[in-house]
Amino acid sequence: MEQQKLTTVYRRNAEAYMSRPAIRRALNEGGTSSSKTVSILQLLDQIARHSKRDMIITVSSESMPHLKRGCIRDFFGIIGESAQLNPNYSQTEHIYDYTARGVKKQLEFVAIDEPSKARGGRRQIYFLNEANNNPYDAFKEMDIRTELFTFLDWNPTSSFWAHEHLKGKPENAYIHSTYKDSGWVLPQAVIDNIESNRLTDPNWWNVYGLGLLGKVEGLVYPFFEQVETLPTGDYFYGLDFGFAGDEAALVKNVIIDKSLYSQQVIYSKGLTNQDLSAEMERAGLRKGYDEIFADSAEPKSIEELCRDGWNVKPCPKGDGSVEFGHQKLLQYKQHWTSDSVDCIKEQRNFRYILDKNNEITQKTTHQWSHGMDARRYGVIGKISVAIPEVRFI
Repeated sequence: MEQQKLTTVYRRNAEAYMSRPAIRRALNEGGTSSSKTVSILQLLDQIARHSKRDMIITVSSESMPHLKRGCIRDFFGIIGESAQLNPNYSQTEHIYDYTARGVKKQLEFVAIDEPSKARGGRRQIYFLNEANNNPYDAFKEMDIRTELFTFLDWNPTSSFWAHEHLKGKPENAYIHSTYKDSGWVLPQAVIDNIESNRLTDPNWWNVYGLGLLGKVEGLVYPFFEQVETLPTGDYFYGLDFGFAGDEAALVKNVIIDKSLYSQQVIYSKGLTNQDLSAEMERAGLRKGYDEIFADSAEPKSIEELCRDGWNVKPCPKGDGSVEFGHQKLLQYKQHWTSDSVDCIKEQRNFRYILDKNNEITQKTTHQWSHGMDARRYGVIGKISVAIPEVRFI
């Protein structure tokens, strides 16, 4: 294993852990790229490797797709191994086995939405990732069954149960962090991107830049539910083009009565139209058949994909069309499949920006808009085909 780069966040969590039993939990609240999750996983790896007693460590989050895209990927990056064909890692149980010299030591990844797995067993250490996206009752059951220590982390998008029940109690260490705590290991481009939001979106900067408690005001789409799979129906797609600075997003949708079901298919930066075409083919889309509604502001990109055989159509636009689209989507009960990790995060953060008087404008947060725009293009394109006389005013 290569020498790991450690931040002050690692040190502060290690100090909290070494202060048990006086300290029972470490509450990590902070901004983006502050090394919260990676630092805790680094510490858990070290504890498991050096423990001389049996040790079960549980890492959980809201769903297994969320864990795979986050903690599991970060964990294997930290230890410098691959999850594939790894003799120490069970792909079915999601357990990494450190057992040595008769001492049973395991680190398990468990989705908190799987009650029988999440709440049935006992453990020595527990880590709840992005705690604000998980229910308090589920956390309590996991925490009660934890013998030694519990770690939590979250971005402070708004007040939630940890602020009410945990923060400020003497047995809980509070660890605040920002991108500056890991600045020496962050590429300058990442730092520049974070700081570029200082003036353009004050609430984002407050939460993700400064790691301070924000306000969930002006969410464009405040309510949605998660499902495992899309129901069967007339599928259609929405596409938002991106490239170097922005993600390209492709979203698969189906409308059943008054419910809209969506699934993230592509969400990636740096894709040329040729790359995008290859990704769509890999995802199983059918050329000349599947309806794809895309940003009409990109006619050249639409034409290139059409020449490659794809059934891409421009989403109609006009004065007021964006707000019309938002209001139209709000008429549906919205659902995302649980593997749509990036789009779920977008919807939780996609807001109308406030002006200098704290009044809500019609301008929305760009950094959380890619999957949201793709879904909107798909829905508005589809209903405009079904209702050709639709007009935007």
